[in-house]
Amino acid sequence: MMERTVTVTVKGLLVAAVVLLALVTAYLLGGAGGPAGAPAQAAEPSPAAETRADLRTLRMVGTGEATVVPDQLTFTLSVTNKQTGLDQALAGSSATMDRVLARLKAFGIKESDVQTTGLQMYPEYDYPAYSPPVLTGYRVTQKAQVTVRQLSQGGKAVSAAIESGGNGVRASDLRLGISDPEAALAKARDAAVEAATAKADQYAEATGQALGDVLGLREVTGDGASRQPLTFSRAAYRDTALSGALPINAGKDDLSVKVEVLWAFSE
Repeated sequence: MMERTVTVTVKGLLVAAVVLLALVTAYLLGGAGGPAGAPAQAAEPSPAAETRADLRTLRMVGTGEATVVPDQLTFTLSVTNKQTGLDQALAGSSATMDRVLARLKAFGIKESDVQTTGLQMYPEYDYPAYSPPVLTGYRVTQKAQVTVRQLSQGGKAVSAAIESGGNGVRASDLRLGISDPEAALAKARDAAVEAATAKADQYAEATGQALGDVLGLREVTGDGASRQPLTFSRAAYRDTALSGALPINAGKDDLSVKVEVLWAFSE
């Protein structure tokens, strides 16, 4: 009997493996879409099903405003003193600041209404021609923010501070303020929700539907009244010197709130 020798090459093994893998893959893919009894596959959610819930909602934005009258005043008080020595300049500016603050107590300004905001100390020089700089002294400047709780006393308080402090005292950055802005903002929020609801009712009625429950609400913006600095002309300061009080008019400010509300339509 004649013996046969079977030779298997590496290339042949690779080809056989690729063919076998292709057959297995084809079988599995055919089973996924085959007859009953084949393994169940997870169904892909349809885009329509995903957006159906969103189609039954209505999102609307409303803006509400409230008008308020400023009732207080803030200003920056600066006291500057120059002396030949640093200690003397610091002591001089502190004494002037204490004198001014004591004067302001007559206008209802308490210690809690005064906040220190800055202290500057630096030397000053004279620069003669063809000579080295000559130290002439030290200048110290102290700054504090003052809040006048009663606006009717604001102009008088500013004038009194300048008068009691002398040439080394300055009042700047005068701003009108509101003591309780949250009370006004609460009214603006109510008005914003009412505005959003009115628009939503209009759209729902126009499409033959009715609003259901509120699904969400968020405040987009809630801006306080802008605090613009007050400016005064030379004539205003001249009148202050004659009358003893800086003229200040409160005017009005508008607070604005914007809200976004999401409703569901009634079934």
